[in-house]
Parts: sequence; C-alpha cells; structure tokens
Amino acid sequence: MASTSFKPTLRLLDATMLVAGSMIGSGIFIVSADITRNVGSAGWLILVWLITGFMTLIAAVSYGELSAMYPKAGGQYVYLKEAYNPLIGFLYGWSFFSVIQTATIAAVGVAFAKFTAYLVPAFSEDNVALDLGFLRISPAQLLSILVIVVLTFINTRGVKSGKGIQTTLTLTKLISLFGLIIFGLFALKPEIWDVNWANAWELRSLAADGGTGSYTTIAALGAIAAAMVGSIFSSDSWHNVTFIAGEIHNPKRNIGLSLFLGTLIVTIVYLLTNIMYLGVLPLQEIASADKDRVAVSAAQVIFGHAGTFIIAVMIMISTFGCNNGLIMAGARVYYTMANDGLFFKKASVLNNAAVPGFALWIQCIVACLWSLSGKYGDLLDMISFVVVVFYMLTIAGIFILRRKRPDLERPYKAFGYPVLPVLYILMGLTFCGLLIIYKPKFTWPGLIITLLGIPVYYLVKRASRKK
Repeated sequence: MASTSFKPTLRLLDATMLVAGSMIGSGIFIVSADITRNVGSAGWLILVWLITGFMTLIAAVSYGELSAMYPKAGGQYVYLKEAYNPLIGFLYGWSFFSVIQTATIAAVGVAFAKFTAYLVPAFSEDNVALDLGFLRISPAQLLSILVIVVLTFINTRGVKSGKGIQTTLTLTKLISLFGLIIFGLFALKPEIWDVNWANAWELRSLAADGGTGSYTTIAALGAIAAAMVGSIFSSDSWHNVTFIAGEIHNPKRNIGLSLFLGTLIVTIVYLLTNIMYLGVLPLQEIASADKDRVAVSAAQVIFGHAGTFIIAVMIMISTFGCNNGLIMAGARVYYTMANDGLFFKKASVLNNAAVPGFALWIQCIVACLWSLSGKYGDLLDMISFVVVVFYMLTIAGIFILRRKRPDLERPYKAFGYPVLPVLYILMGLTFCGLLIIYKPKFTWPGLIITLLGIPVYYLVKRASRKK
C-alpha cells in the first residue's frame, strides 16, 4: 500500500551530513589544477576558494529563512514559485531535471568509475566496452550507470536506507580528508612552500607546459570568474537538504542549522586541502597534474606509491556518498512539481516506503543517459552560470517575500539581512557578468537549456487543463 505522506526520520546530524556529503564529490581532488592555470599564484588560488566559500555560506544562511518559512519537500523550486510565479519555479525545476541534478549525478558516477580504474584497470575510461559506430561506451560509463541504478534502488526502499549510507560515508570521507590534510601538513616541504608563496599575489595565467601570461585589469577579473567555475561546481549541491524538508525532524530549526554547519565544515576542509597542496607540490605541478588529478600527485608525495591507491579509495567513497545524497534529494523536487501539475503525474505518488519511487527511477534514467553521452562534464561547466543565476533569484526572493508575505511565520531570519543577501547578489552578478563577457561558452548553452523550459511550461499547462 502506497504512503500518502513523508516520514520525518532525518535528524540534525543526518541533515548536516547530507549537506556536506552532497557538496564533497570529486571536485576538490581535481579542480585546483584548472584554478591554478587561470590565476597562476598561491594567494589567488586560496582567495578563489575563500570567495566561493564566503558566497556559499552567505547563500546557506540566507536560505535558512526560506526553509523555515516553507518546511516542505521541493526546496528551491518552492521558494522561487512562492516569491515569483509558477513559471520561474518551473524553469528551475526543468533545468534541475534536464541538466543540473541529472548531469551532476552522471559526472559524479563517472568520477567514481575513473578512480575505480586505479584499483581495477579494466574499468578505465580509455577502454572501449561497446562500439556502436556513432557512440563508443567505456567500462567507466557502464560502471557509472550500475552505481546510479544501485543507489536509486536503495533509495526506493525508504529514506532510512539512504540516510544510513549518507551519514556513514560522509563521516568516513570527512575523517579521511582530515587525515590526508594532517599527513600532508606533516610532509610539508618548506622550500616548496616558500617558492609557492614568493609571488603570492601575482595574477597570471600558468600553462601546463610552464608558460606564463599576464592579464589586463579587466581580463584578470574574467580569469578569476573562469577559475571560480571549478570551485563553485565543487561547492554546489549544498541546498539539497531543502528538497527533503518533509522528511527532516523539526525542519524549521534543523534545515537552517544543517545548511550553516554543513557548508562551514566543507569550506574549512576545502581551504585546508588547498593549503596542503601548496605545501607538498610546486605550483607548476598543481597546474600540470595528470588529468588534473592534483590529489593523486599530492598523495604520491605524502605516501609514496601507495598514495595513488589511498586517493582512489577516498574518491570512490566520496563520490559514492555524494551521489547517494544527490539521488535521494533530487527526486523530491519532481514530486513537488508533479503535485503542482508540472511533471509526470506518477512522480507525485509515494510508494509503500514513503518515498517518490517513480520520481527516483525517471531521474535515474536521465542520469544514465547523460553517463552514456559523455557530455556531462561540458554541460556542468555550461550550467554553472545558470546555477548562480537561480541562487541570486532565490536570495532576492527573501526581499520579495518580506513585502509579499509579511505575516508568514519566520522562525529563523536571514543572518546579516539585508547586507549579506545584497552582497551575495552583487558578487553573483559580477561573476555572471564576467562569464558572459569572457567565457561565453559557460553561459549561453545553459541559458538556452533554461529558456527552452518556457514553451515546455505552456505545453504542460495546456495539457493539464485538457484533463
């Protein structure tokens, strides 16, 4: 017999681990290479992570007000719908389903498979498992699909199954990351550290082959924005906990608190990890790491040959846990959209384990298709722009809702209002504006995907009226 309502079984620790676990995937082990190529110095590498961390914390404490006002499944989709109108909410949900969440699940799944190949070379992305002529499929892609299907099945069995995996794996990877940081700091080489920080604030390009280049003042801002694409991708998905508000015990208190605690923990871990990188690897080695796998290069210095396998296991744990959180949370958005008549009707039904089983499986199918396409990585770069646009719209929604719904209960109010929310919007506008000018390939495709949702919205609305 199907359940008619969610069961509030997640407590503060579970919610915090969902925030942290959804944020920490493979990015922190990889993207510092591209950031270093864009900014070319130790000070700017750390500053890019600091700016991203600061923006993420501001957004998290701002979302706390919204989550306390609307403590139900759907999260950001609900906030946008309530602050603006159903179309804006749908455009977010459409982007979320078509690319943001599903392509992220695919990318994290393939990252799991790529690092599994260090232990089992047969899973290498360079091998060909199936050649269809128009499409070559690697064992890494097939393993990614298997992981996505298995985690989806586990989550259809109930939120308790998903939360057990999430909390255990997130605690494991946090302990492992802190262990890597501590061992790395013990292995710190003063001569490397001193050279890396000799010209700490010289902003320049640093090519993998050792070549350097200078920037004009405006181009330098564009380089910082391009560098932040990687750090924002690594810090994204922190808001996934808001999607499962209906399953969190005392959501008016615990969602806002878990957002703050989870993002703070991850921001500290990311900063310390990059400080560790700068203590054991010359900047040039960070910029030119094989396939951008900076963590592997660092672990080889710290642990010797065994370092490769240590990092491979860490990333397997990290990406497996990350995908569990993404899969668990994402389906709740489609459930809420379906209840509003804006998604497949079956997605609005909870199964006998009190979870949206159909929504989980349809999400699984799209994520598996992205895994097969091999284009998920490009799309994630493109969608970073749109993700920040929706964050800005949501935070601006706090101002709108204070005017529109002044009498609505607000158990928690945005910290630093109005200064911090305005600061986030200004920083977000600067980031997006610079990407439009200097990195259009990161902007227009994501905008086009989002805007395609407009005709889809009206088609869905028309079909809904005919029923």
